[in-house]
Amino acid sequence: MVSQKDSGYRKNFSLIATFIGLISVVFVLSLFLAFNFSKKNIENDFVSAKANVLEESSKPTNDFFLNKLPEISYYNGYLDSASASKFVDTVLMQYPFVSKVIFYDTEVKNERYEDHGINLGDFAIGMKSVYQFGKKVHKDSVRLFGQNRVAKGASLEDFNTVTLKLINFIQKLDTAKVPSQEDLFSNFTDISHNRVDYFNIPSFEILKVYKRMISEKLETEPVYQQDMLSFELDPSKIKIKNTRPLLYQNIRIEPITYDPIDTTSEYITGEINLGAPFSDYKLYFTSSRDFVKKEIFSFFWPIAALLTLFYGLLVLVAFLIYRNLNINHKMFKLQYDFVTNLTHEFKTPVSVIKIAGNNIKSATSLTEREQKLYGKILDEEADKLNGLMNKLLAFTQIENKAITLNKDSVNITEFIESSLDAYALKYPDFDVSFEVTGFKTFITDPVL
Repeated sequence: MVSQKDSGYRKNFSLIATFIGLISVVFVLSLFLAFNFSKKNIENDFVSAKANVLEESSKPTNDFFLNKLPEISYYNGYLDSASASKFVDTVLMQYPFVSKVIFYDTEVKNERYEDHGINLGDFAIGMKSVYQFGKKVHKDSVRLFGQNRVAKGASLEDFNTVTLKLINFIQKLDTAKVPSQEDLFSNFTDISHNRVDYFNIPSFEILKVYKRMISEKLETEPVYQQDMLSFELDPSKIKIKNTRPLLYQNIRIEPITYDPIDTTSEYITGEINLGAPFSDYKLYFTSSRDFVKKEIFSFFWPIAALLTLFYGLLVLVAFLIYRNLNINHKMFKLQYDFVTNLTHEFKTPVSVIKIAGNNIKSATSLTEREQKLYGKILDEEADKLNGLMNKLLAFTQIENKAITLNKDSVNITEFIESSLDAYALKYPDFDVSFEVTGFKTFITDPVL
């Protein structure tokens, strides 16, 4: 029975060892897969997060187009050199990528321009004055045209390009339908390489007058003021906002044709094109592999910590199961030893009672002393046997630690004499003498 139990416990311990080995293999495999997942995720982020950098870096440019340019229309064409200078100062301060601004003070008339203007039918739009503003523009160079200054070819060409676009829009204008803001913005704005030209947008009623002026000469011969501002842009002044500084080690603006031949495998690179008017440029991203590896590990460590915690919990459960099995194994051995010892204790009083009974049965006559001796022995052994029976009945409570010793003070001399009297019945030739010194009593359970 004991060997079968031991075999069962050994099987349980083997199962626990197998379980720990299995979860250890799964744990190592999970760490490997988690690292590969982290690596793949960061590599994908290196590609996808470029759009976020572009979006954040382009916010000032978008604000310039959507909010600042439309402010020009608020002046209704009545900007002059002084008010234009103040407006440009706010632009240069708020948008560093604007390097220079050219202001065209123009007017629309119902009669032809001979010089410095464009005519279509009786519709004519021409320049009155041209000014340039910028941090590097000298005060003597502010006025480009007007008061005996002749317009330079470059400024006249830029003016003609935007003006022709405006005239083409007016010529095709449907006077029965109000044009959308998108149509107005696209036709009064010209976006080219590092340059934005913008005409103030007049009201729809004025646009209808412009259309009539193309086909006929009006009696009132109206004159309308128009302002055009040309913004020269410097892409190198765009402030790059690195939204992922732990992923992108370096971000710079390069021409769209930039393709370095000295890039080694130690670096990861990427690029994304800038929008108009910087469409000839791109954001160029570079990061060393060691730099990216730090980001990979920063993503991997929390996952590894969770896996380690889960693995630790499983190992703890396995340990608790092992401890309980070990305790149960020890309890089983204690129970087995207890039953064995208790069986031996049963045999001793039973054999003594049997011998005393045989002696009484076989004796023809007993002296008074022998009767008292046998009576005492039978009484003591019966009490001892009764106590052992009580202990055996209480054995089922051993796991709850219900078995307790009934400690009592026992006289050592009486204890030895009763034991010798019991053995004398079994072994008549047994002759023992004893002497007690040092102590007279000891504490024990009289039954055990």
